Amino acid sequence: MTKGPIRLDVSVGYAVPRAGLPAAVSFRKWITAALANRIREADLAVRIVGAREGRALNRHYRGKDYATNVLSFPAELDDTIKLPKGVTMPLLGDLVLCAPVVAREAREQKKPLAAHYAHLTVHGTLHLLGWNHEDEREADCMERLEREILAGLGVPDPYRED
Repeated sequence: MTKGPIRLDVSVGYAVPRAGLPAAVSFRKWITAALANRIREADLAVRIVGAREGRALNRHYRGKDYATNVLSFPAELDDTIKLPKGVTMPLLGDLVLCAPVVAREAREQKKPLAAHYAHLTVHGTLHLLGWNHEDEREADCMERLEREILAGLGVPDPYRED
């Protein structure tokens, strides 16, 4: 039996108009599925941004001068860092999804917008857990895991080419 986290705190912030975007409850469901049987407690934040902020973050943190679909920022805390009031451990990190890029990709790939958000949220959450796709073997393993998680949510295989 698949079990999700016992305690999950997900904060969702919208830096763009919310019309047509998934609700916070959807992001929580997708993140819960990605964390199931992997982690028991987590605090993380999701921020939906526009192209300007997405590009600025990608340029600053990755040295790439364009907006990308999802950025993952794993928490890197040590014992010397005092957490703000109300934040409890384990702080998993932050996900940033760029709404215009996600929408464009969904149209180009002829996928439902919600399915693409689900995929990118699961993908980003796995990055927060340490999964990567730096080489072909890692990419195959990560994609297989994404497919399994998304299938459990009723989301079609995001890597299948029609």
